[in-house]
Amino acid sequence: MTQTSVTVTERAARRISEIAAAEPSTPNLRVSVEGGGCSGFQYKFDLVAQPAPDDVVIERAGAKVLIDEMSLGYLAGSEIDFVDDLIGQSFRVRNPNATASCGCGTSFSI
Repeated sequence: MTQTSVTVTERAARRISEIAAAEPSTPNLRVSVEGGGCSGFQYKFDLVAQPAPDDVVIERAGAKVLIDEMSLGYLAGSEIDFVDDLIGQSFRVRNPNATASCGCGTSFSI
C-alpha cells in the first residue's frame, strides 16, 4: 500500500534527507500514534532502517516517511512539517482530526 492522504512538506523532506545523510543506517522517519501524552494520544518520531510489512511508505524528494496502518487511521488528512522557531526545531503534524492539542505539539485528542 503506497496511497495515503498524509502529506510531507518540502521542509520536512529536506530535514529527513539531512538526518538520513548523517545516520545512513537508519534513513527512514517512522511517524506513529500512541496512547498517552497530556491529551490522550501522542505522536512518536523514530529513525529506522527498514519499513515493516504493514507500513505505508510516503516518499518526497528522496525522503521516506513510514506510517503503520493503525496510526494511519489517526493521521488521515494530516501534513507532516518541520519547523524551526523560538522553542526549537521539530517535526510537527497538522492533523485535521485532532479536536484538541497541548502546548508541546506532540499530544492530541480526537
